[in-house]
Amino acid sequence: MKKKMIKGVMILICGLTPQILQAQGTTYLSNLGQTATGNLSIGSDSWLAIPFVTGNNASGYIFNSIQLSMTDASGNPSDFTITLNAGYPNFISPGSSLGTLNGSLNPVSGGIYTYVTASSITLLSIRQYFVVITAGTAVVNSAYDLNYAGGFSYDQNDNWDAANVAGGTLSISTDGSSWQQGAFIGPQYAITATPIPEPSAEMLLGFGGILLWGLISMLVHISSKRLKVVAENLPPCGHQNRHQRS
Repeated sequence: MKKKMIKGVMILICGLTPQILQAQGTTYLSNLGQTATGNLSIGSDSWLAIPFVTGNNASGYIFNSIQLSMTDASGNPSDFTITLNAGYPNFISPGSSLGTLNGSLNPVSGGIYTYVTASSITLLSIRQYFVVITAGTAVVNSAYDLNYAGGFSYDQNDNWDAANVAGGTLSISTDGSSWQQGAFIGPQYAITATPIPEPSAEMLLGFGGILLWGLISMLVHISSKRLKVVAENLPPCGHQNRHQRS
């Protein structure tokens, strides 16, 4: 009986999975169409944290990718690193890393670079996150450079917000530990994610049916065992008749 219930639940899960896989990724935040007005240096002593707040899809989102608009690097930088981090209650500092993003480890030439997750990362609804960028060389020697556009000029969809809860668009740090609010400029990027669909009414009914079927089966099984115990403890019919005649 337990195996049948597990099988039924797995069928429902498999029914939901294609909905997520077939959903198309949506670009929720972008200012890549804007003209760059300057650049931000990235190095071991110049960390950048780009905040964003997710939209109100109740089931959340699957993070797909971020695209960065880079200009030509200065010198010979190395060890470019980009991670997706949770938000932190003070709005400015990024929280713990949710995963390293994969893409070019050495974006020294100007252009658009795409970074994706190694494994699926779920973003909760109406929640702040950060994309944190650093490198292995001090900027006085060499630096990667991220373009920015002046002012707040992002295309924002489905109530996503290209800022932290306090309205800032950038946090900066010299060591990755102590953070402060950066200038109110627009780091140039685009974030794509896939909304997680809510279970359909048919799927919820199916799940309820499986639970009800399992409960009925369990009660029938218990009743059968009890009847078997009662039957085993009844005296034989012949023994009862002889007792009545005597």
